[in-house]
Amino acid sequence: VGQTATVAVPGEVRTYVLEQKSPSVTFEGDIAVGTALPDTVEIHTIPDQADYSYVIVNNKRVLVNPKTRAVIEVIE
Repeated sequence: VGQTATVAVPGEVRTYVLEQKSPSVTFEGDIAVGTALPDTVEIHTIPDQADYSYVIVNNKRVLVNPKTRAVIEVIE
């Protein structure tokens, strides 16, 4: 418990998220690794990748754990 190891995100997950044109949602506050997104933020599934979802927040593409809604990585 308490591991802060960076999750190794598969390259195809990053590529997929970078290619998506979903509308950006506005979020008040900092988007950082570990931030849990509220239920009001709609997260999008990634085909064949049950461990990852994504959302575009404040024009940044963000990988999210679909089970906990916690930010895994901010891509841009």
